[in-house]
Amino acid sequence: MFLLFEEAGKFHAGRVLSEAESSVQVELDSGKRVKVKAANGLLKFEQPAPAELLREARALCETVELELAWEFAPQDEFGFADLAREYFSSDAAKPATPQQQAGMLLRLFEAPHYFRRAGKGRFRKAPAGILQQALAGIEKKKQLQAQISAWATELGQGQCPAPIREQLYKILFRPDKNAPEYKAVVEASRATHTAPLALLQQAGAIESSYQFHWKRFLFENFPKGAGFPALAAPAIAEALPLATCQAYSIDDSHTTEIDDALSLQGLGSGTVTLGVHIAAPGLAIAPDSPLDQLARARLSTVYMPGYKITMLPDEVVQSYTLMEGRACPAVSLYVTLNEVTLEIQTTETKLERVPIAANLRHDQLDDVVTADWLEGPEIENENDSNPFPIKHVELSFLYRLAKHLKAGRERVRGKPETFNRPDYNFHLVGNDGAEPSGSEQVQISTRQRGAPLDLIVSEAMILANSTWGQWLGELGVPGIYRSQASLAPGIKVRMGTKALPHAGIGVKSYAWSTSPLRRYTDLVNQWQIIACARHGKTAALAAPFKPKAADLFSIISSFDATYAAYNDYQRGMERFWTLKYLEQQGIRELTGTLFKDGLLRADDLPLVLPVTGAQNLPRGAALRVRLGAIDEITLDVSASVIERLDQAPVAPDDEEDDAVAGPIAIAVDVDEAGPDDPASEGLAPAPPEAAAPG
Repeated sequence: MFLLFEEAGKFHAGRVLSEAESSVQVELDSGKRVKVKAANGLLKFEQPAPAELLREARALCETVELELAWEFAPQDEFGFADLAREYFSSDAAKPATPQQQAGMLLRLFEAPHYFRRAGKGRFRKAPAGILQQALAGIEKKKQLQAQISAWATELGQGQCPAPIREQLYKILFRPDKNAPEYKAVVEASRATHTAPLALLQQAGAIESSYQFHWKRFLFENFPKGAGFPALAAPAIAEALPLATCQAYSIDDSHTTEIDDALSLQGLGSGTVTLGVHIAAPGLAIAPDSPLDQLARARLSTVYMPGYKITMLPDEVVQSYTLMEGRACPAVSLYVTLNEVTLEIQTTETKLERVPIAANLRHDQLDDVVTADWLEGPEIENENDSNPFPIKHVELSFLYRLAKHLKAGRERVRGKPETFNRPDYNFHLVGNDGAEPSGSEQVQISTRQRGAPLDLIVSEAMILANSTWGQWLGELGVPGIYRSQASLAPGIKVRMGTKALPHAGIGVKSYAWSTSPLRRYTDLVNQWQIIACARHGKTAALAAPFKPKAADLFSIISSFDATYAAYNDYQRGMERFWTLKYLEQQGIRELTGTLFKDGLLRADDLPLVLPVTGAQNLPRGAALRVRLGAIDEITLDVSASVIERLDQAPVAPDDEEDDAVAGPIAIAVDVDEAGPDDPASEGLAPAPPEAAAPG
């Protein structure tokens, strides 16, 4: 006696060894003995042998027409043997053969859209309406699979179907794995043994390497586009007093969001007052207003060579920017100092209108306003000899003060700040601030960190950020701080709501507050500072954000992730334009310094790249290398050693190393800023207008 039974959705047959009330001992053809529940036994038969029965049953299964079987099936519940008799036998009184019964069982089991299971070996036919819906779904699925296969074939032949081109960034970076476009790429990738990105490149899905990076960034960070809704800049309701000083901003020529300006009063009197004046959108933009919601969604201006996406609409920015020739609303920090010792005596914060005498520009002045010029003798006929609206004596004092403040911070840090590498400026010829096409001629120039004007601004901003951060803490008003417990390896800069020391900068506390037009954290802190200026010791009750406010922690979390993504994109696009520069200039060799893990930092370009042939060379070795292939999509370029410049020449490789393109490398560390470098505050990668710690 043999038994056909079901186990875990599969059918088996074997010889019955023994039977009990609730189970059967069965020996399979393999010799394995299994215990089968009596309820799982479906068909007992004498012949043929189990293996032959299953073979013949599968053959008969294929011959069963489901539509006909569905017609034969009764309306009520039925067993597979009953339907097999009706379907296969011309004599209603004669049962179907075991092979026919088993064949019908297999067919019913694999067609749930026609027949629903009602128990072991029992079925009920599906209602006609539901059956038609199921059949329509199956047909649709077949057509979809046919479409997927057709798309996959096109991709394999080097052609990109339009639907896949339209879904390119979603397929690559945020795929819906059930989408037919994604399945087609996977199918073609497997069929051609080609990585999806390389497959799509070969199929022409990526027409422009620049647009690939740009559209990917928008897809991931601005899915609804980077445009602004029509929002007007609200007016400042309160009447602000007019400051008695004349202030000057120092930025790059392309800067439109002029957040900060400086003033100086009392020179020659023994007591000098330094004014740090910050644009005051916080006096007009209210928390939870439409403009606030817009700024909170973006969190920062996005910088990239030749272009930027501002945090606020340009019309709004122009309403609050510190434009020369206007008396602009500002939050001002006045620091009173001893003119000789530079010791800080008092600080005071005011809400006022500040006359902006001039917008000075780094790129126009750096070659003239040098350390030698500033430390030289006072110009007697200054109006005739000084081409700038700010006096030589004032710039000289500001430079002396900046060096003094920097030295004080370095004493706290325990070691000096080093600026060994320059900042690089990118100029896209003929771009004029419009969205680049990716084909522009690129020019790369250098600007040494710590240049006098840069130092003056950065130290003033650090002073303001640290002073206001400490003030908020003293008044019990929460803010958004950046802190670093120590300069020990692995200790990173963190954001929080408490006034904690920042060892990397060398201050007791540090709250970003000086760039409210381009960084949302600064706008939040400005609201808190305004509350302190208005209410003093009771500011904690009036400030928009209270201690332990959930909103503050939410802003910190969102800002950290978003700011990192923006900086990654900026570094990626700087690398893109650097690679473009190499191609445009026909540069095939360059010199650089080996610094770690076989990586070389170029001497005259913002470029880090892997080098072959440098495995046994020490860190710091000066090398001349030959460049390999450049991939503008993955941003990959490699090099091989030609010679070592600081010792005996190294034998060059016989072949160039055309590095195989790896995964897309958007976030390329071209700066390697450490915890003791202000660049780790996000300052170094930015263009000149974003370079100051403000």
